[in-house]
Amino acid sequence: MKLQTHKMTVSMDEHSSHLEQFKDYFKQLDDEGRTIEKLPRQTIEDYQLKAINATLSHIWNRNEYYRSKLEEAGFSGPKIESLEQLTSVPLLNKDVIRGDKQKILCVDPKEIGQVHLTSGTSGKPIYTSYTLADQYIYDLLPKYLELFKESDIDVAAIALPYEFALPGLGFQRLYQFAFGTAVLSLGKGGYMAPVDKSLELMKEFQATVLATTPSYAALLAEESERFGIKIGEDIRLKKILLTGEGCSSTFRERLEKWWGCEVSFFYGSTECGVVAVECSEHKGYHVMEGHVKVEIIDPVSEKRLPYGKTGEIIVTTLLREGMPMVRYRTGDIGYLQKSNCACDITMDVLHLRGRMENMLRLGGEDYSPFMIEHFLMEIPDVGLWYHFKLSQGVFKIEAEPFRTELSDEQLAEKIRKHMADRIGIDCDVEIRHDIPRTFGKATRIFN
Repeated sequence: MKLQTHKMTVSMDEHSSHLEQFKDYFKQLDDEGRTIEKLPRQTIEDYQLKAINATLSHIWNRNEYYRSKLEEAGFSGPKIESLEQLTSVPLLNKDVIRGDKQKILCVDPKEIGQVHLTSGTSGKPIYTSYTLADQYIYDLLPKYLELFKESDIDVAAIALPYEFALPGLGFQRLYQFAFGTAVLSLGKGGYMAPVDKSLELMKEFQATVLATTPSYAALLAEESERFGIKIGEDIRLKKILLTGEGCSSTFRERLEKWWGCEVSFFYGSTECGVVAVECSEHKGYHVMEGHVKVEIIDPVSEKRLPYGKTGEIIVTTLLREGMPMVRYRTGDIGYLQKSNCACDITMDVLHLRGRMENMLRLGGEDYSPFMIEHFLMEIPDVGLWYHFKLSQGVFKIEAEPFRTELSDEQLAEKIRKHMADRIGIDCDVEIRHDIPRTFGKATRIFN
């Protein structure tokens, strides 16, 4: 593959980097008809140790900030002897790289093939630079054929942002280059992709897969009724992948009933790329351990936590040359389990519990918004649009009715009683018929 620019030809066939050694490793797995998904744990961990050491060597030689931090931590060379020693590598905080496009760049700027950035809702954005080889060679090396069943007979609708952030283009590359799947680049309600056109395109080209956010999946289903497009008849999906926003399992189940297909969670970020995805058993996310190493730490002490203990999710990318993320603090909360899944995938299982800044302090305890949403969505009379508001210790739920014969007063009382019974939370409830829809990330929590 060659890409022509006005000054030079970039040939990825002749490309060389610290990651070249892993092309043979994954080719051998391909030739044997195996994927990393079902390898013995020790084999996976042997690969990860080798990949981490290759990354440490790369950042040691190519980035002043990373090297200085390693030296400050007592490293005299870029190597660890075991995965347990990864805890001796300094953590990477968001504030260190926020707004700085060079801080952890490990290639010459002219080697950058594409730049993505976070939305910057918490301040200045985080710039993430990729080489073309990052995107079109190394990112495609590990296969996950148990987690992704798509092929060239499928049509994938990508209803995710294409501006700045990674998700839209990332999923497009995945489906086109890994599976040969036709792609409908819908975006999310932009000027060229209003909801009616997106639904019509999915109908005309018989989309079988949809990748989008939970709120936009709900919006598309809701709007389909208004435009006379019948879900399950005009659009017959086999699978929906949800990403970009977290949601509870009951929210997912509501979407499954509405769309009439399997709905699975996908966890990733603009900074780290793919991290984990659900299998059809829906018992947690399998960590995509060909691409990343995931740890859980206590966010205060920064000590690594064992399986089953909830803390902050830390991600180390394994197949990046442009801007590797080494022990990156995601700000997300969750816990890891050893896989004992009926799908026989051996990769660790991650359970997400939301964002650290979104945790709700009620009655002296911290509650995950996913937990509260889970119980709210158990009430079939409640729609998929709601707000949680916490002000001066008073917790309020604003909710919309959904195909119910209950009056607003009856529904409000039903919600109050249900939440008190299920999790012991006393709350004010307001039934609204005008909660705004959004094409961006849904804002559901107001503190």
